[in-house]
Amino acid sequence: MSMQNVAPALQFTAPRRNELTHIPGDEGWPIIGKTFQVLADPKGHIEANGAKYGPVYRTHVFGETNVVLLGPEANELVMFDQQKLFSSTHGWNKVLGLLFPRGLMLLDFDEHRLHRKALSVAFKSGPMKSYLGDLDRGISARVAQWKARPGEMQLYPAMKQLTLDLAAASFLGADIGPEVDEINRAFVDMVAAAVAPIRRPLPGTQMARGVAGRKRIVAYFRQQIPLRRGNHGGDDLFSQLCRATHEDGALLSEQDIIDHMSFLMMAAHDTLTSSLTSFIGELAANPDWQDRLRAEVLALGLAPGAPSSFDDLEKMPLSEMAFKEALRIKPPVPSMPRRAMRDFTFKGFRIPAGTAVGVNPLYTHHMRDIWPEPDRFDPLRFTEEAQRNRHRFAWVPFGGGAHMCLGLHFAYMQAKCFARHFLQNIEVSLEPGYKPDWQMWPIPKPRDGLRVRMKAV
Repeated sequence: MSMQNVAPALQFTAPRRNELTHIPGDEGWPIIGKTFQVLADPKGHIEANGAKYGPVYRTHVFGETNVVLLGPEANELVMFDQQKLFSSTHGWNKVLGLLFPRGLMLLDFDEHRLHRKALSVAFKSGPMKSYLGDLDRGISARVAQWKARPGEMQLYPAMKQLTLDLAAASFLGADIGPEVDEINRAFVDMVAAAVAPIRRPLPGTQMARGVAGRKRIVAYFRQQIPLRRGNHGGDDLFSQLCRATHEDGALLSEQDIIDHMSFLMMAAHDTLTSSLTSFIGELAANPDWQDRLRAEVLALGLAPGAPSSFDDLEKMPLSEMAFKEALRIKPPVPSMPRRAMRDFTFKGFRIPAGTAVGVNPLYTHHMRDIWPEPDRFDPLRFTEEAQRNRHRFAWVPFGGGAHMCLGLHFAYMQAKCFARHFLQNIEVSLEPGYKPDWQMWPIPKPRDGLRVRMKAV
């Protein structure tokens, strides 16, 4: 049984232009609107609009009028969504629907809840311990390679390859075989196409390569599902999903498994690449914090190359705080789109059904009244005491509410496992005067690859 029809597809009609003119803002040029300004400097653009128009403003990007809601209260309204006002399906579909249809983030309300519950089995304690073993071995081996070749390295492409290999091992199984390279190439093409400016799969375009990549992935998963449900399944995430059931005991359909696996591998790979790159980049720029985290790792008393356990990772609170601070400065999903399915009011403005609505973690994470000196790297912002009086939606790198990232504990586990092996073996630094140039949208990425210098500890 598939749960695809558990809820009727929500329909919407975009509001007429004159229904939004009471909301302050500037829609820019006809057709292109403010798209180029947003792409060039998303953080500067939204901060300028927030300063000029306040926490609710109107703009025009990617061919449509959007209403942007700013700040923790806006995040809580849209993400927590107690009244089920906002569709994630109709928010994300324009970006991800062609390549990652019906991934968990693209489902709404009761259907989303049922699928999330079925998928959660893959993130329980037993499977997570199995994933940790695969991650730990992969990270340890890669860090040993880096340690053996000290000197300058472009961090982002190295991290991208590592997270891709780790996702293949923990999600698909360490013994996947020679097809791993083809699967990895297909995922790279799909992820690149998801943010390509040309949204149709015209010959020769990135979108065409992405659609072809999806066909390869679908064929591979479809052929593997019966095997994973039989005697060939292991503890990897794919095998867990092949055995997962809905509340009535029915297995997920083949199409459900294909859609969820495609989405989860994309989400885990690209966001973790960004997050781990910014994490290590901050440690390279802040050697005092690098030393403090290294001391925490060495205090574990583990021999280099020895396996990491859950208990070891629990003894790394400073590393977790530093990772959280890196996610604050460069949230892996800087803006989150939704679609209003009913009229609602926020900060005195009535916003009609059908409106494209966006919230912006990147903006919230740099609000000076919440985060003094917001560009300064300070992991102590995440002590229990510091967090106590902060709005619960002031820090939202994993989203919130029903759509809170299902893999957030996987992300923490991988980040701390990486920190443990990296800091135990390598010291990382930046050349004097060098400042990495980051592209902040759609997922933060250093344009120059982020040049770092590595030397063995």
